[in-house]
Amino acid sequence: MTSADILAGLEAAMAELSTPPRVYVAAGRFAESEPGLPELAARIRAQLAVVVADASWRRFLRGYVPPSVAEIRAALEPLAAGEAAPFLARVAAVDLLWPDHRHLPAETAGRAARRVVSLLGPGADWWTNHDASCGAVNGLTPLFDSLLAATDGRHFVLALQIADD
Repeated sequence: MTSADILAGLEAAMAELSTPPRVYVAAGRFAESEPGLPELAARIRAQLAVVVADASWRRFLRGYVPPSVAEIRAALEPLAAGEAAPFLARVAAVDLLWPDHRHLPAETAGRAARRVVSLLGPGADWWTNHDASCGAVNGLTPLFDSLLAATDGRHFVLALQIADD
């Protein structure tokens, strides 16, 4: 499969997981020759800027500036590849504040999440702002947020759910 095929597949699967203004997604190919966590954090920061610009959230985020790349990197925790598909499906489908409310049907989210994981392959690095060891979330916004981001060293994906109280 070519890089263009992988990118097209990632974009399509991530689009299935998107439910603005709650779940924002991005998929792309890095321009840098050897991208790593700093480049992924820069893409996360760019996605946070999209949320800030969205009219749905502007009034809640007045004066908010997305954290720096270094601050985003510090907020990220690694996630085991085997946990990536179910975690991605939850970020896309299950509301942060009202877990009984679904943004997407579980089957739809699960299928798209499995496709993303498959396209990135077993060597992909997965990152979240959740600290599984203690159950804490390293918030990236003044609201409630949940992030999952990944890279295979060439492509990246990210899903960000935002909720207010």
